[in-house]
Amino acid sequence: MKSDAFRAAAEAKDFRAAEDLFAPDVTFRSPVVFKPYEGRDQVQLILSAVVQVFEEFRYIEQVETGDVAVLQFETRVGDRQLQGVDILKFAENGAISELTVMVRPLSGIHALAEAMQKLLESPTALG
Repeated sequence: MKSDAFRAAAEAKDFRAAEDLFAPDVTFRSPVVFKPYEGRDQVQLILSAVVQVFEEFRYIEQVETGDVAVLQFETRVGDRQLQGVDILKFAENGAISELTVMVRPLSGIHALAEAMQKLLESPTALG
């Protein structure tokens, strides 16, 4: 499946191969920020932070049809259990052109937003 490489990167907590996964003009829609992130570098930065915040991350379902894949996951942020989905849309060349993440419950979204803010404000957090 087209989404296998993304799944492997997420499970390995390693998005350094972003150039191979994402289109240069990829769009990322976050569950906590209204304005989408644009471009491979921004998406790689955000995903590198997310994999540090998510604990006990695992995919539990993966469905793909045509140029769209949905990967359902479970994870934890601090003491909050979260469920979510990654929705991937692929360009003609197989690269991810759009990534939308949805998370529930609301208390989990708040925990995610707080943890991401702290991490992204730390000058050394992402190496």
